Amino acid sequence: MKQRHFLPGKTINIANLQLCTFYILLFTCLFNTASVKANDITQQIHRPLNNTANKPSRDGADRLLKLGRQQLSLGFPDKALKSSLQALEIYQSLGDLKAQGLTYDLLANTYLQLDDIKNAEDAIRRQLAIARDNRDFQNQIFALNNLSSLFLEKGENVAAEQTLQEALVIARNVTNIEGQGLSLSNLSLVALRRGDYNKAIKIGEYALTFRRQLGDAIGEANTLNNLGDAYLAIGDYQNTIGSYGSAMRLAKKSFERPNQLRAIDGLVTAHAAVGRYSRALELLENRVAITDSIRNPAEDLKYLAISGEIYERMGNFAKAKDLYQQAISIAQRLEDSKQQSFLVNRLNDLKGR
Repeated sequence: MKQRHFLPGKTINIANLQLCTFYILLFTCLFNTASVKANDITQQIHRPLNNTANKPSRDGADRLLKLGRQQLSLGFPDKALKSSLQALEIYQSLGDLKAQGLTYDLLANTYLQLDDIKNAEDAIRRQLAIARDNRDFQNQIFALNNLSSLFLEKGENVAAEQTLQEALVIARNVTNIEGQGLSLSNLSLVALRRGDYNKAIKIGEYALTFRRQLGDAIGEANTLNNLGDAYLAIGDYQNTIGSYGSAMRLAKKSFERPNQLRAIDGLVTAHAAVGRYSRALELLENRVAITDSIRNPAEDLKYLAISGEIYERMGNFAKAKDLYQQAISIAQRLEDSKQQSFLVNRLNDLKGR
């Protein structure tokens, strides 16, 4: 899977930091993170024996699997699920176990983004079984990382850490650079979830050395976002901005929206926490430009709610009220009673201002 030193001369209002972080987190789905979810596995199919009779079907399945990965990275898990299941059906008809294992890997990540824990676990267990039967150490590493993501989703941090340690041992034994980077990055996420921020930073920085060896831009962006979260938690503003900023640039260059949005959310939180409201609002406008192409009203709701909170902190109560009212309308259409109630309370607090 793919979840803070103070700087000299920098004074950060911890109450404001916690307040802003609360609002951001309230409207941000954890693992979104990935954010992400923690899984950030990207792996090409190693085809077995050439078979001219099956070549068209195999090529079609390969294209579907590649398409599914692209759809997931662009934030379309529903479409990715359809492509993955079609690819899996073809690979099963061909008896191609290795390709099935890779497809289950994608399915696991997709189901996790769809919050379908039951099917995610089934896909992971099948992926791991195939990898062990074939003594495929690389896919064992990936499957164990997927399994740890599932444990994190359930809040089972100890089980997640133990599973990742197993994956890391295998990766080191077979000198798998990608597996080491992935497992270390996810161990950093576990430490972050447990509140051990200094450990999360130490492991995350070490993970970066492996991810950069392979030029894995998406993996590096995910690790940098983990580091940004950890630095933000301890109030290290300079490293927070540096980590999120690097993650945002890498994700943008790779056309990978989930990590790009996660980085922007972190930057908005950090800038708002130290009173840099203009920069926070500028980043939110950039976020709108990205999410408009997805046409996701939930993203519009997030934008309006966070913008309203920033304008409220700036003392521009009229603007804040307008944004909160727009957000309430969207929450009603989405039948999101929890966020609607929260926004109504925020609006009521501004009465008379």
